[in-house]
Amino acid sequence: MSERAAPFYCPYCGDEDLRPNEAGHGAWECGACNRAFQLKFLGLLSRGLRRADHGGDEI
Repeated sequence: MSERAAPFYCPYCGDEDLRPNEAGHGAWECGACNRAFQLKFLGLLSRGLRRADHGGDEI
């Protein structure tokens, strides 16, 4: 079983000073802005992502 990837930066201030929080799985705290947040995977979309191609320039 593999571990989940850790966030690279705080979603509030953008700083990289993150540590796991005691609240549990997926909880992180930022040392720069003193905020705590939790990340949670909700699931896959049944329809998936659809790309709208409008005939732009081809590379």
